[in-house]
Amino acid sequence: MTRAVEESAYDVVVLGAGPVGENVADRVRAAGLSAAIVEGELIGGECSYWACMPSKALLRPALARSDARKVAGLRESVYGPLDALEVFAHRNAVVGDWKDDGQVEWLDSIGVRLFRGHGRLAGARRVAVTGPEGDEHVLTARHAVAVCTGSRAVLPDLPGLPGAHPWTSREATSSGRVPERLVVVGGGVVGVEMTTAYQALGAKVTLLVRGGGLLPRMEPFVGEHVAAALTARGADIRTGVRVAAVVRDGGTGPVTVVLEGGDHVEGDEVLFATGRAPRTGDIGLETVGLEPGAWLDVDDSLRVTGSDWLYAVGDVNHRALMTHQGKYQARIAGAAIAARASGGAMTSGGAGANGGAGANGGPVPDAGPEANGTPEANAAPDPNGAPDANRAPDVDSGPWGAHAATADRIAAPQVVFCDPEAAAVGLTLAEAERAGHRVRAVDVDMRQVAGAGLYAQGYRGQARMVVDLDREVVLGASFVGPGIGELLHSATVAVVGEVPIARLWHAVPSYPTLSEAWLRLLEAYRD
Repeated sequence: MTRAVEESAYDVVVLGAGPVGENVADRVRAAGLSAAIVEGELIGGECSYWACMPSKALLRPALARSDARKVAGLRESVYGPLDALEVFAHRNAVVGDWKDDGQVEWLDSIGVRLFRGHGRLAGARRVAVTGPEGDEHVLTARHAVAVCTGSRAVLPDLPGLPGAHPWTSREATSSGRVPERLVVVGGGVVGVEMTTAYQALGAKVTLLVRGGGLLPRMEPFVGEHVAAALTARGADIRTGVRVAAVVRDGGTGPVTVVLEGGDHVEGDEVLFATGRAPRTGDIGLETVGLEPGAWLDVDDSLRVTGSDWLYAVGDVNHRALMTHQGKYQARIAGAAIAARASGGAMTSGGAGANGGAGANGGPVPDAGPEANGTPEANAAPDPNGAPDANRAPDVDSGPWGAHAATADRIAAPQVVFCDPEAAAVGLTLAEAERAGHRVRAVDVDMRQVAGAGLYAQGYRGQARMVVDLDREVVLGASFVGPGIGELLHSATVAVVGEVPIARLWHAVPSYPTLSEAWLRLLEAYRD
């Protein structure tokens, strides 16, 4: 029996309902445009269920216990082991037991039509959706299609690896047990965070790193501090090593990781944290002249190069693979889509939500055909709905403009929730020098900050500020140390705002807080 294909039209169609796709949908709805969103897995995406949220739920007890052990009068109370079952139960609650009811309710509350199933481009401004029951829909986008399908973990092509059933980040963050021995391959963010979490939960962790140190995208001293702390707590960190093969008889039992040169490491599980690839292999890119499986090149308004209707937002464009940066891009892209759809006349008002369960957004008042939150599910495609090629919308796409994701290139912040925490924004010293800036790096030992000694006895950490000597503004900042993540937003504001060093002297940090690191950095720069 041939199933009927239902066709419907929306102003914007979004492929992927993770935080990025949700935010694109939210922003275009807030501007009065109708929107549909397509998702084949859980609404809320990778971040909500297998990345940011579960990983931080696993890490929070580890960091809290570590901090408590550095406080006089408290340390004696927290020397017992973590309760792994309770930690896992809390993690399960954080991810809603891998159910997305709350996220679905939020989409409905702002009037976004959800199509569950696999979505593929079917030519310009068209998306074909195959639902879980085989039902088929064809969605036409009057103004834009936004690809927000994210990225996936990459496993290397190694002998024996497929049959060894290795962990990726998904298995590591969703596991309900602690392996006695865990081998982690990769010294980036996922590798370091999961080493921190599982070591705290009681696993004996061996961390294998191809390069010379941990967290290679940050300043070298950051990885050095983290490696020293992990080693002091018992992790076996081996740098400059390459995996040659993986052996696991029958796919169960112990796993042997064979290294180049013949050495080997045994564990009960092996986690590969060796990179990401875009989820673009089966979304119909070939129907619009693009390469399946490729990263999508975009301009600063997140529009795909060579297209006037296709946008790629979040991980798929390879600009900054972090959830908060993808959500920032989504806000920019949504505003740009709305501006182009209206010829530059932006519509105000709307949901104002952050894209996720429990958001406070509601139906958009006076939002055109969906004022009551009911999408035009059965509307016929509008042949005249495409933007007028002769009209030149007033899109503010210059640096730091309302429709330009400038921060991706200049001021993307990142916090790594290892122990000690690591945080950075803007350019490292090496990056600034490669870019041709005349710069000076100023370093401060965090032990010079009074608040550090109060935060933790034996506090170890470091701060760096990279200053453009010609303009005397901060190009980048890096921090490592307990509790350091909360310092990062002040650095981000300084970089984004291009705040002159002379003006930063008047931003007085409260005493005695970790934020006095800024005063110490300014003093070091002056001297």
